[in-house]
Parts: sequence; structure tokens; C-alpha cells
Amino acid sequence: MDLPQFTAEPSPDDSGGLPVFDVIIAGCGPTGAMLAAELRLHDVRVLVLEKETEPKSFVRIVGLHIRSIELMAMRGLLDRILGHGRQRPAGGFFAAIGKPAPPGLDSAHAYLLGIPQPVIERLLEERAIELGAHVRRGATVTGFAQDDAGVTVELAGGEQLRARYLVGCDGARSTVRKLLGVGFPGEPSRTETLMGEMEAGAPQEEITAKVTEVQKTHKPFWLRPFGGGVYSVVVPAEGVRDRAEPPTLEDFRHRLRAIAGTDFGVHSPRWLSRFGDATRLVEHYRAGRVLLAGDAAHIHPPTGGQGLNLGVQDAFNLGWKLAAQIRGWAPEPLLDTYHAERHPIAEGVLDNTRAQMELLSPEPGPQAVRRLLTELMDFEEVNRYLIEKITAIDIRYDFGEGPDLLGRRLRDVEVKRGHLYDLLHRGRGLLLDRTERLTAGAWSDRVDHLPDSTAALDVPCVLLRPDGHVAWIGDDQRDLDDHLSRWFGRPTG
Repeated sequence: MDLPQFTAEPSPDDSGGLPVFDVIIAGCGPTGAMLAAELRLHDVRVLVLEKETEPKSFVRIVGLHIRSIELMAMRGLLDRILGHGRQRPAGGFFAAIGKPAPPGLDSAHAYLLGIPQPVIERLLEERAIELGAHVRRGATVTGFAQDDAGVTVELAGGEQLRARYLVGCDGARSTVRKLLGVGFPGEPSRTETLMGEMEAGAPQEEITAKVTEVQKTHKPFWLRPFGGGVYSVVVPAEGVRDRAEPPTLEDFRHRLRAIAGTDFGVHSPRWLSRFGDATRLVEHYRAGRVLLAGDAAHIHPPTGGQGLNLGVQDAFNLGWKLAAQIRGWAPEPLLDTYHAERHPIAEGVLDNTRAQMELLSPEPGPQAVRRLLTELMDFEEVNRYLIEKITAIDIRYDFGEGPDLLGRRLRDVEVKRGHLYDLLHRGRGLLLDRTERLTAGAWSDRVDHLPDSTAALDVPCVLLRPDGHVAWIGDDQRDLDDHLSRWFGRPTG
């Protein structure tokens, strides 16, 4: 489905002629770019400020989990992304316990997509720009002030910009979060790990044998081949250091020799970094006209590969709600549901990464628990529970009493016009109506209607929010109208 092309030119307001956007986003990583694209689907004027002058050059591989892959399919992005990644089975994520995924996961996209981080960031930024978002690189936010009408943002050098809302998507060291002054409780790093990609001179069979031996006592240790002699290398660091100070190749060699007795002849690094197990979550995702998303709102160890996915899913939850607020049709509490829905999800991710980090400890107690959990994961129900948690397809928002499907995302079911997700590219709500007698009525400017008695559902009708979560189930028009008002505001006309 072709989408309309917009422009997002600023307009002057009556307060000193400052440029006015609807939303300024600080940070053009995956979260910020995804949010910009979501807002542009609703003709919101968006400016993205990125302090880095150039996109990342190092080729770090990240993984899109099932729910994030589904979101890309919902917006028609998956086809352009798939060719840049490598699919692998959706198993072995939880604390690197090597169990295969259980059969029959409830998704048409039950796999992990490994993709270079610069590529996914570029593709999402290009999409936002295609839809009309403005992206300014080399623009560092140094301050802001909010009032009843909007937010004045100050950049390094003194330039000021004006917007109705500001969203901090500027990472774990978020300037927006610090300036906002919201609490960021949690635990500092206790341990650190070196991570990078580099070539190795040792033979593959020698590396495999030594890694297998070391992993008996050091779980967070590996050299995984990418091909062409390039390896992903993870090795425990000696202590906790300033993460702003990047490690050196010699740091890697030193730690590899200390733990494995050899440095495997590593050389020619693509990128080098360190990560800790600091775990923190903001107390509030919103304070007035300033909101937080992605790593600006939550930090945790990368165990299970959930960080990028959590941020992209934040953006997907926030985008349509913030757009509704700006377009003037949002019900009063709609924007507050962003915090109410996403804060508990982040709490759950922080807890499961805490648990995984314990299971990676070489101490006897955690290793005993790890052996027990490894046995328990032979039960399909246990394995399924953990896989669905890591891949975020278990999420159920609290929409009140109702069937189990209420509040959950709906898989990409077959409909008479092809597949459900193909109908969600425009970021609108959708009434999927198997009775073929209901109507979106006065909400048809915000909600599409598909009468289809053949749809692969076991309920009469569902009302989907723009993020694909089921907001209503039933077959009564009056009840439907109540829920349309709840999620999509007052009827038009």
C-alpha cells in the first residue's frame, strides 16, 4: 500500500517567531526514528535532533525479536528489512540456555532476525524522512523549558526551537531525562563485560573446543563466528570502569588470556565496547509535555537481546497516542496510558534480565539454579513461557474484564484481502467484523472497517488499536461505540 508523502515544515507561533513543530524528538536511534515515522503517519510536524554528525559506522549485530518483526510488518517495512538480516530460530535466548523454541509459537514471524545495527537505524531513519520528518544531525539539546502551550528547546550554541511536545529518545545517558529531573531508581553496575567484533587467527576447531571448555565455568564468554574469520567476542572484564571510556584490543587480549589461556590471535576489530549490569527505570514516562522512550527511560543488561526491541515497542505504543493528542481527538486519559502500559512492561524486562544475569554467574548457587531451570525448560510450557516473555508476544495490557485475547496483540491472521497486517500500514485503528453488520460509523476518519466473515478468528469481531492490540471483542454496536469513544475520542459530525 502506497502511503502519502508529507512535508513537516515548521510554522511560526506568536512568541518571538521561534520555529514551531508539533513534536521535537531528541535522538535518532531506532526508538527516535520509529517514533518519528509513526507520528508522520498522522501528519504531525516532527523534528528529530541527533547530536552525532554521522550515523554509526561500527557493524554491531542486533536482533529483532518476534514482536518487533510483527510491528515492522504492520507498517509495511518488513520486506525492505528482511534482505539485510539473517533469520535464525527463536530459541536459546533466556540466559543463553540452549533450548530450541517450542513448536507452534503464535506468530507468522516466529524467528529472530539478526541485522547490523547501522542498517536498521538507517532504514528506520530513511522511512521517517520519506514520510516527511526533519532530521538534524550535529544538534545537541542542552536545555528546555515547558509551559502550558509547549516546550522551548535550547541547542548547543544557543539556538532555540519551539514544539508542543518534546520526547527524549537520547539513550541511557539521556540529557532530556537528566534535565527533566525524574527519578531513575535501580542498581548500578556490579560487573562488566567486554563485547566486540574482530578477526581471529586461531583455527575454528581450536576456538570451538576452548570456548566449550571455558563455558563450563564462565557462561558470559564466547567467540561466535560470523564468517570470513570474523567473530563476535564476549569476555568478562576485570572490574567496573567508566563505560564512556572504550576498551582497547589489548584489553580483550588480556582478558582472553586470563580466562581461556589464549587470546586466539584476535586482531582487526570492527568495534569494541563494554556493558555493565546497571538496571534502572524512570519513575514517570511523562512529565507535562515532555516524554521519555527507549533507553532514556530504562537501562538493563543486554541479556536476551531485548533493549532495542523494548525501545521500538515504546515508540509504537506512544506514536499514535501522541498524534491523537496533537490532532485533537484523543480522549482525556489516552496519553497517560503510555506510562500505564509501558512502565510495567519495562519492569518485567528488568526483572528477567536480573534473573538471567544471576544465572550467568559462575558461583555454585546460581549454577545449581541454572541446572535446575535447564531441566525445567524441557517441559514445553516452561520453555514457551520464557520464549514468549523474551520476544514480547506474551504482553497483555490491562483493558479491564474480558476474554484472554482482550489487551493482547493479534497475530497476522488471514483475511479475504490477504493478511491482517497489510491493512495496518497507515497506523489507523481497524474493526475486523466477522458479522458483517457492524460499522465504525462516525469514527471512520480514524478507524478502518473490514467486514469479513471468513477471517481466521474464533470471536465475532475485534477492534484493533493502531498498535495491533485488541481493544474490544463482541458483536453489539452500542458496546462497540462505547469502546470507539474510549480509544478514539468523540465521534465526528
